[in-house]
Amino acid sequence: MQCPVCTETTLVMAERQGVEIDYCPKCRGVWLDRGELDKILERASAEQAPVAPAPQAAAAPQRPVDPRDYDRGYERGYRDDDRYREQKHYRKKSIWHEIFD
Repeated sequence: MQCPVCTETTLVMAERQGVEIDYCPKCRGVWLDRGELDKILERASAEQAPVAPAPQAAAAPQRPVDPRDYDRGYERGYRDDDRYREQKHYRKKSIWHEIFD
């Protein structure tokens, strides 16, 4: 039988677990005869045993979330560090400031 895609290559027949599979070595296409897909699906469902859920370890108790934690921002020393302070931009002092100061 010729490959329906390549049209020039002959299909190779292989038997896997009692199911005859036709495949093309050039385009790697796989073709099944009538009823072969049903056989594959039946065997796949028979092989799959029901899987029991894995036992879960007891979760470690977590401390309750304090809503004030979100207001704290970064670590406490962050605001005190001079490297992270914003540079305040002051207006240029006017002549009146020098006179009355």
